[in-house]
This record gives sequence, C-alpha cells and structure tokens, in this order.
Amino acid sequence: MKNLRSNFRFIITSICCICVLCYLPSYSQTFPTKEPSTPRIVNIVNFIRLLEPRDSAITEDVLYQTVVKQVEIMKKYKLGGTFLLQYDALIDPRYQKLLKALPRTSFEIGAWWEIPQPQVEKAGLKWRGRYPWDWRANIGFSTGYTPKEREKLIDVYMTDFKKVFGYYPKSVASWFIDSYSLKYMYQKYHIVASANCKDQYGTDGYTLWGGYWNQAYYPSKINSYMPAQNAANQIPVPIFRMLGSDPIRQYDNGLGTTRQGVVTLEPVYKFGGGDAEWVNWFFKSFTEDKALGFNYTQAGQENSFTWDAMDKGFEIQMPLIARLRDEHKIRVETMETSGLWFKKQYKVTPATSFTVSHDLGESNLKTVWFNSRFYRVNLLWENGNLRIRDLHLFDENFPSVYTKQVATSNECTFFTLPVIDGYIWSKPGQIAGLRLKALVNGKEIPLTGKDPVYTHPTAESLHISWPLTSFKGTFEIDLNEKQLSIKLVSTQVDNWYFDMTTASGVKLPFETIRNKQINCSFEGTPYVFKATKGIFSQPWNGILFRLKPQANTIAFNLSSIKKN
Repeated sequence: MKNLRSNFRFIITSICCICVLCYLPSYSQTFPTKEPSTPRIVNIVNFIRLLEPRDSAITEDVLYQTVVKQVEIMKKYKLGGTFLLQYDALIDPRYQKLLKALPRTSFEIGAWWEIPQPQVEKAGLKWRGRYPWDWRANIGFSTGYTPKEREKLIDVYMTDFKKVFGYYPKSVASWFIDSYSLKYMYQKYHIVASANCKDQYGTDGYTLWGGYWNQAYYPSKINSYMPAQNAANQIPVPIFRMLGSDPIRQYDNGLGTTRQGVVTLEPVYKFGGGDAEWVNWFFKSFTEDKALGFNYTQAGQENSFTWDAMDKGFEIQMPLIARLRDEHKIRVETMETSGLWFKKQYKVTPATSFTVSHDLGESNLKTVWFNSRFYRVNLLWENGNLRIRDLHLFDENFPSVYTKQVATSNECTFFTLPVIDGYIWSKPGQIAGLRLKALVNGKEIPLTGKDPVYTHPTAESLHISWPLTSFKGTFEIDLNEKQLSIKLVSTQVDNWYFDMTTASGVKLPFETIRNKQINCSFEGTPYVFKATKGIFSQPWNGILFRLKPQANTIAFNLSSIKKN
C-alpha cells in the first residue's frame, strides 16, 4: 500500500510538472532549428528614460506605463528582447522591479548611454544642463565630457547597475558613443555589443554620415563611427546600426534641407514602422531578398514617444515578427546574443549587403547597399537607369575629434571619406551621382535595362547581372570587400562611360583628377579614389569627371586609398 501511494504521488507530481512546463511561455531566444542560409537577425530593443522635459504631458508615470505595455505585448507574442536603461531610470525602484521580473533566458537588461543629472552629480561633476536630462551633444552624451570624466560616469553607472541586477551590462547603446568610452567599457567591464543611430544628416542635431550602412562593424580605436581595417586597430565590440532604415527612401529624405526626415521601422512613424503596408514590404525584402553575410534590423522604440503614439506600430510589428520567427525566416534575440555571435563569426568587420528587388506599390525603384571594412556603396535603379548614389571610403586612421576632446556645440557630427554623396552634394532638381551612359549611333543616351539579378558567388562577394534594353548586352557588376568592378558584355557597343555630376556650389573633396586616380582631401585627411581599370577625364560641360572603361571594364581597388 505504501508503494502504491508513492507511485501515485510520483505520477501526480510528474503530471503537474508537465502542465507547468506547457503553461510557461516559450520565448524565441534560442536559434530556430532550421535557419536560412543567410541569418536574418532582429533585435527588439526598447530604451528607457525616466523623464521627458520637452513635453509636460509626458509624465514619469506615462513613460513607465509605456514600458509596461511594451513588456506586455512582447510577452503576448512570446518575443524576447533587450531593454536599455538610462541612469535615471536605472535607479528608479519601479523600473528595477519591472525588469527584474523578466526571465533572463529571453530578456536582456543593458545600458542606454545618455547622461542625466543624477549620474553626473554622483560622479562628482557639475551638471550644466537646462533640465535633469538634456539631449544636447555637449551635455547629454559622453562627448560632452573629458576622457577622465567619462571614466567616472561609466564607473558610477556600472557600479549601480551591478548593485541592482547583480552583474554588469553586456550591451551599451546610444545615438553615438565616443571610442574612448567604448574601449574603457570593453576593457574594464567586458561589454560585448553596442549600437548607434542609423545614418542621418542633422536629425535632432546629430549627424552620422557615410558609415557602415546597416548590420554591424568593429570600430576604429580612434573613431567609433569608422570601421577598422585591421584587428589590431579595432575595438572588439560590434556596433549594430539601429532603427531599420528604409533602404530606398531614408537616404534622400529631406534632400536640400539641413535636417533629414525619418523613414524607419520605428513604430511611431505613420509612414514607416507605423504603417502596415510599409512594415510588410520591409520585412518581405529583409527576409526574401539576397543578403550577404547576414541581415539585421532593430525593432522597438524609446519610451519618450509614449504608448499612445507607438501602440499601432507595435500591434503591426510584433505578430509579424513572431510569425516570421515561427516560420524560421528570422532569429529574434537579444543584443548580447547577437554580439557574441558576431564576435564568434567574424574576427574583422565582414562584407554584407542589403538588397531590394521590389519596391512599395507601383514604384520601380531597386537598390543595393554593400558594406565592407574598406568602403560602402549604394546602387540605385530609377526607371530602369542605374545611378551610383553613394560611395564612402573607410580609414581607421581618420580620427574623431570626440575621442579625446570635448564637444562644445549642441550638435555632433561623424563622417567618413566621401567619393560620391548623393545627398549632401544634391539639391532639388540637381541630384548628384555617377550615371551610366553610352554613345549609340553617334548619340549619347542614358543606359536603361531590366531588373538586376543578385547572386553570391562566394560567402564574401556580391554579383549583380543587369540585362540592358538600350541595346543587346548585360552589365556584370562584382563587389567584394576590397574591389568593385563593372563589365559590359556586348558585341554591339563599347563606347560607354560613367559621368559624375553634383549640384552647383557644393563643397567637394576633389583636389586633382588624373588619368588613373582622383586625389581627395576631407577634414585634413588625404586619400585617393583609384581605378585599376578605367580612365578618368574632365569633359567640363557640367560633368565633374568622366570614367571610361578599359577592355570594356571599370574596376576600383577601394582598399588602397593612401596617396603615393
């Protein structure tokens, strides 16, 4: 009888355990069992401020309830993610209680690196802000403090974070963090991931322009915005690009003004993350179009926008992200997990791409963003015409003034080395870029073609085949981490070329244009744009320079940019 009771208790206990396990939510922090050949990674990142001085209607309680709602909807769809705390929110008991209750197996708590008054004063420094949190670059960001002051601010945050959560944060992000701070956080506190703002010009007073466009990169030790070319000169913390930029429209948004608009995955924007058609288009391209290496986007929103403004966008995005996860089309994971994966996968910044083969609605625009540790380039097809819209070169020796110096302005700027800039060098009606033309029957025509076809011959290269309609032929475009080449395969035409035009009156980096290279200088740094195949010339008739092929091929070595 005793054995019978024991067996009965064992059976009941087992049934209860099974029921409990079945009831517990299963978050998608683990990798799907069947991955696509190219990982598509989504980080849901929400960052938290205690207060919002720009709007009296946005109270501390409104901000707190926004985070409560974010947690609720993520739990509803069994989605894990990352919450990043600004210091004033870190020391608030309500946020501590809310976030401590989240399972660490699926949620990560990290640091949002904007600097509020309590953090500054606890570090023994004088607060210079207009409000307890001031968003100006010389007050609310690490760039507003000396290197030694930055160390004190970091130590204060890390010490108090560990008191609250029992460990140091592994992810630290902000619109921008200087390289001195990143290096200190890595060396002393062993962070594994960071993130900065998408590329933008002037938005909110912050300019980050010409960098590694999406995915993630290892920054130079002397410039957090600049990808390093060599492991010895990099901070081994991957920086992920935030906000999920529209790969077609974000670049040109606000062209001709001093402030770009925003077209991103952020849930608050009516055209963008708050629009069902746009969101579905973005994720269709994100998951189905070709991507080299891996593809990445960040979903989520800072609580400053409030739940009322972001509710619709979250209700559109979260079930879609959950469905794509369940279909094994994406990985949903924390920033820490993505950072550890990146560090294991790549010893230096990889070559990656983001392609769009079909635009929204009736639009026929198509684009390719290609990034490597040496350069980034953007190709755009408009009404069947090809324009190289952007080309920036990377140099780990190009210093950022903010690495050692203090920002004195309420704005902040980060740049790389421009060769083609379709935004800054444009005005309405005068759009800059390198355009493809040919002489056919003695007449100059812009070349037109069908849809480009993207393939990956190797794990580190992108091939684009573009069949023409202007005449019988195909352009074969190859991109790898160091080189870009363009070849015409045709028996009908061999007199083709690229013409570079810009708006009038814009400041350009070009000093001299020679047959095989263009000598450039930007912010005191000399560099060259070198053709290994092709000849530069200056037609002068409104054309900045012309580039003609050799043996029907144009090719650039974009890893060799030092002046001889």
